[in-house]
Amino acid sequence: MNTEDVLGKAPLFAALDRESAAALRTSITEVQLSKGQTLFHENETGDRLYVVLEGKIKLSRQSPDGRENLLSVLGPSEMFGELSLFDPRPRTATATALTDVRLAGLGHDDLRPWLTGRPEVALHLLRALAQRLRRTNDVLADLVFTDVPGRVAKQLLDLAERFGTKTDDGLRVHHDLTQEELAQLVGASRETVNKALADFAQRGWLRIEAKAVVILDMDRLHNRSR
Repeated sequence: MNTEDVLGKAPLFAALDRESAAALRTSITEVQLSKGQTLFHENETGDRLYVVLEGKIKLSRQSPDGRENLLSVLGPSEMFGELSLFDPRPRTATATALTDVRLAGLGHDDLRPWLTGRPEVALHLLRALAQRLRRTNDVLADLVFTDVPGRVAKQLLDLAERFGTKTDDGLRVHHDLTQEELAQLVGASRETVNKALADFAQRGWLRIEAKAVVILDMDRLHNRSR
């Protein structure tokens, strides 16, 4: 997809007609990051939101003892950094490129006039925030009520929905995560997550590849996620 199509699917632009979207795009600053490069750190002052145009970026937090918690992985058309638009306090996460990444950045000062003059845009942004809060609530519930294999299955299905591509023998999910990062995303140890993946592979539900899996039996994986 070209840049216009990718932006058009982002919550910020979905509420705008073609003319308004074109006008707002004039305020965009394009940002390019190399794999492993950090866009911003947790607790930094935030004055921009971003839409992913190409590649994948991860949002993470760090504990006082240095451990990292991977909050989410974002791809094309997904938006982040909008929380500080409504609540101008320091960033709540660190944003790091998982792959080479191209982003569209919009400053809050450019966006606020659009929000006050176009309430439908503000509603779309608030809906996006509400969806993120629902996902956070689901993650917290899973940490309490779902075992590690169930959480692994659920995360793979979520990644498949956003990054999966059909192949002759299944759905290939190139998530670009290391084993440690996948474990952080699930909220478990690397050893426990690897054991769950190995079990799924032995059962014929998926095939493990480098920073990817090929899902061979979607229905079994869905059942295990519950």
